[in-house]
Amino acid sequence: MPKTKTRSSAKKRFRLNASGKLKRAAAYRSHILTSKSRKRKRKLRRAHTVAKQDDHAVRRMLNV
Repeated sequence: MPKTKTRSSAKKRFRLNASGKLKRAAAYRSHILTSKSRKRKRKLRRAHTVAKQDDHAVRRMLNV
């Protein structure tokens, strides 16, 4: 049986944290930043976790 390959796109976007949850970056932080407040941009810097609804799909992409 051949090894299953990890999806490269998912590999670049998600990481497992110590408790086993999936970590992701926040959206809305790539462009048009002048119209967003300093507070909003600061909060977008923090790591977020993947939603429960998406967890199964992301784990399948990562072969976790």
